[in-house]
Amino acid sequence: MIQDQAATPNQIRKAGIDALSKTLGPVGMTRFLQQFDPGKGDYTKEREQWLGRISIEQVAKEVQREKE
Repeated sequence: MIQDQAATPNQIRKAGIDALSKTLGPVGMTRFLQQFDPGKGDYTKEREQWLGRISIEQVAKEVQREKE
């Protein structure tokens, strides 16, 4: 545990990663850190390119079809 106020940002970062890894394990640590990644691009625009324009009625029909 770093309690020295003179610790460098790299030392603090390493201690944090070590603590996360010890507590959460490597997979949990990775999942935790991914929550803070802002990502890239514009999800809204990209989603429209993938899905096209779909109405709420179309979504409701698809949900109903999946239920049946």
